[in-house]
Amino acid sequence: MKIKNTLSLLTALLIGTTAGAANAPAEPPLGWRVGPTAWSFRIFTFHEAIEKTAALGMRYLEAFEGQRVSKENDAKLNAGISDAALAGIRVKLDTAQIKLTSIYIHNIPGDEAACHKTFEFARKLGVEFIVSEPAPDALPLIEKFCEEYRINLALHNHPEGKSRYWHPREVLKACAGRGPRIGACGDTGHWLRSGLKPSEMVPLLGSRLLALHVKDLDDAKHDTPWGTGKGNMVDLFQMLHRLKLKPALFGIEYESKWENNSPDIAQCGKFFEQQVRSLTQAHE
Repeated sequence: MKIKNTLSLLTALLIGTTAGAANAPAEPPLGWRVGPTAWSFRIFTFHEAIEKTAALGMRYLEAFEGQRVSKENDAKLNAGISDAALAGIRVKLDTAQIKLTSIYIHNIPGDEAACHKTFEFARKLGVEFIVSEPAPDALPLIEKFCEEYRINLALHNHPEGKSRYWHPREVLKACAGRGPRIGACGDTGHWLRSGLKPSEMVPLLGSRLLALHVKDLDDAKHDTPWGTGKGNMVDLFQMLHRLKLKPALFGIEYESKWENNSPDIAQCGKFFEQQVRSLTQAHE
């Protein structure tokens, strides 16, 4: 029985990416995919984040390093996770028909062994890209692994003074001379906190914009449902469409009402659908 269970877990790991592809949602309108980041559910387990995403009727999710995997054990989502826990995650995702697009890993070390371990972890998860804030001098090595594993790197911004990538021009400096697998994950809330208008940052990044963490903020810089704050979300969506950009994920990262923010995340999803419908009709 033990051998049979072990074989089942190994099979889940081996076919995880294939199974995920089979259950992947059909291409959405404009090729724009929306879903929450697990950080929005950071006080819960990753299994619960998957359940909450499915309950919202959304099909895409971004993980973050360090989240507890499930209530049943203390395993954390990181490169040291066991194959058994990873297999359980793949089964949970496939059962819920959720596509795990990406994972936030704050730093990717610049040494070969640690970098290799990070990308092996990402491969087993089946993600398309890693969101991170590595040191610029680590990028040559990281890009080598991006090419080898066919996994992109999206440089993430925190506010000015808290992130070397706070402004798109800093991202572009880091990307200079690099291939298309290195780009940006634009966090609109942190742009706003840095006094930057999201709709004006998008053209600066252009094709380097690989993904988005979308936030709208009120006067107090707190999260509010998309379209109800000061982020000029309509302008942002129109600019993305005008430039024919297709971020790999419009991540709904909602850092408020931690105990129950699903209703607000659902409202963000409705705003997204309205914008996509409007832009699609205008195009037609």
